Amino acid sequence: MRRWVVLGSSFVIGFSSLCQPVTAQPPVLPFRNPALDREARITDLLSRLTLDEKIALMADHPKIPRLGLEFSGQVEGLHGLALGGPGHWEGRGKAVLPTTTFPQERGLGNTWDPALMQQIGALEGYEARYMYQSPKYDRGGLIVRAPNVDLARDPRWGRGEESMGEDPYLVGTMTVAFQHGLQGPDPTHWQAASLMKHFLANENEDTRDFSSSDFDERLFREYYSVPFRMGFEEGGSRGVMAAYNSWNGVPMMINPVLKNVMIKEWGNDGIICTDGGALGLLINAHKSFPDKEHGSAAAVKAGINHFLDTYQSDLRAAVKDGLVSEADIDSSLRGLIRVFYWLGELDAVNDGKTPGGSPAASDPYGRIGREADTPPWERETSKALVRQATDESIVLLRNEANTLPLDAATLKTIAIIGPWADQVLLDWYSGTPPYSVSALDGIREAVGKNTKVIFARGDDPVATVAAARQADVAIVIVGNHPYCNATRWRQCDTPSNGREAVDRKTISLEQEQLVKLVYAANPCTVEVLISSFPYAIVWSQQNIPAIVHMTQNSQELGHGLADVLFGKYSPAGKLTQTWPTGDDQLLPMMDYDLLHGRTYMYSKLKPLYPFGYGLSYTTFHYNSLSTSVAQMNADGQVQVTVSVTNTGTRDSDEIVQLYITHEHSAVSRPQIELKGFQRVHIAAGKSADVRLTVKARDLAYWDAAEHLWRVEKEPIKLLAGGSSDTLPVSAVVEVSNSGEYKP
Repeated sequence: MRRWVVLGSSFVIGFSSLCQPVTAQPPVLPFRNPALDREARITDLLSRLTLDEKIALMADHPKIPRLGLEFSGQVEGLHGLALGGPGHWEGRGKAVLPTTTFPQERGLGNTWDPALMQQIGALEGYEARYMYQSPKYDRGGLIVRAPNVDLARDPRWGRGEESMGEDPYLVGTMTVAFQHGLQGPDPTHWQAASLMKHFLANENEDTRDFSSSDFDERLFREYYSVPFRMGFEEGGSRGVMAAYNSWNGVPMMINPVLKNVMIKEWGNDGIICTDGGALGLLINAHKSFPDKEHGSAAAVKAGINHFLDTYQSDLRAAVKDGLVSEADIDSSLRGLIRVFYWLGELDAVNDGKTPGGSPAASDPYGRIGREADTPPWERETSKALVRQATDESIVLLRNEANTLPLDAATLKTIAIIGPWADQVLLDWYSGTPPYSVSALDGIREAVGKNTKVIFARGDDPVATVAAARQADVAIVIVGNHPYCNATRWRQCDTPSNGREAVDRKTISLEQEQLVKLVYAANPCTVEVLISSFPYAIVWSQQNIPAIVHMTQNSQELGHGLADVLFGKYSPAGKLTQTWPTGDDQLLPMMDYDLLHGRTYMYSKLKPLYPFGYGLSYTTFHYNSLSTSVAQMNADGQVQVTVSVTNTGTRDSDEIVQLYITHEHSAVSRPQIELKGFQRVHIAAGKSADVRLTVKARDLAYWDAAEHLWRVEKEPIKLLAGGSSDTLPVSAVVEVSNSGEYKP
């Protein structure tokens, strides 16, 4: 037999012994070779791309057909994958796809449960893979815009529902747990990528397109950037979205901090993308450049490698005019391609038929969605996880004379009153759940057919009073509509409500008038506040026997609420933001200097509900706080053991919170800071020892003059309890020497 083969071609001269033509396999291109070093593979790919292809690669869901490449796009996923919902994340003209839907991110924060957050992230990452790779669905992407790690410094912030709270350590810890679940445990591949938003201090809506969030470098290092840094350094994220706003007058998408700190110090060698339309706002709102040609060049030089905007013709012109070089584009693109590498997309060969490309043997997540099995949103394990998250997110604010839990067996008539009690309201960044259980549905199911349930929306005072009067108990369900029930962007007609692009004008609850009406008709009233934000419900706290708070959006909302109201579950959720007594306790919205009295760390005012507050159906006694050492070095650590006893009659979770104070610091410090927490289940009459670790370096302050972290030689007081204002056990540890370390 004689065979002639032209390498890299399917053209063959000659015959085999069976007279069959032989087709030569083209060589594996180096960028696809998993045996090669990652950076070598990226260098090879860049060498094969034209300038136009490189620029096109910075768009969402980019494709390079001649190389068989189709890369993942981004998808929303704050509290479940979003391929539907009010924001139409399925894409206009495409069918809505169901996805597992959890409580709002604020509610997930209220669980104080990192282990739960990791499970939620794992399910969401799996679902993203399933949708993206399934031949049946072929939708979405593997770069998930979550979590939102902005800090809720002001309760009027219109997107406060998207924040897990006001404390950087809490938000950072929950962020890291979610990322570990989303990305998965494999050391060489990610299940999905976590893209955090919005860097940095994007915590006002009304003027966000052009406003500047102004504060010093200490607050940047010690507060606003902490959850992002934790997400990169501990969570392993390699993705972030730059915010619309400026910091100290410089728009975030061109701010030097992107390269100088985020890349060089925190190691984000991945994606840095703009927010939607931000390039245009850089020109039209911030007035930073005369046109998008100059703006796109500056963005690439600052570290941006992904645009959620129209940019390609402008960036091509910028290269042609010498405003930015092709080498600058190559340098920026490496980070974007690294994320595609972690997702296995340099390995997968796209044949134009297989969603997400043909899976590589080395990718442990490559088969998800490609085989016939039950979709994840239909699995009982997914439903159970949502119900657990909903149960854990509920905060009991008041319970006079043990009004709750209710005894369903003794109730003949229940009145359910509230405008949205028969609905599960979805927020703007939600997907579409496969089913939903409203508060009304959940209560009816819990009490059974022997109890009469009367429903009134509360819009007719006569009908409302009549319903309340004939019931053994009236459950009044109030709160906000997550996107203001509005049909137009930037529209929100209710002053206490807010949404993206609209800040709240007051924290007073207008619907408290409905609560007063119901209570006057029936003093056995339970208030259920289903809300995205804190409210100054002072009258309710003074008068209503029992108040329960939960957030919107969970597909299991009604089951979770009923679990708590009727005692199937003892509430243990804790607030992640301070609830003031009224607007008079609030500072100007654009005051970003916390030292003026913001958050539990700096405010000296007595709030309605403090940070970390939440009641239970049992009681807990904090017995002691002990430390492993009395002194530690500046590079050392101390193990803290907190002994807690459940002194009541109900098994329940408790969230043990550990705070520190600096007794003799040479610089201004927060009056108190969260440095550890753990959610622990304790049976009635039993005790538990909760062990938490505090590292000396986590006690450091930022020395702006020397540009380093400084640990002081000083006594540190450690305090523990069930809320930031109730810390009955404490101990003092001496930091025996000073120390410093550079980032």
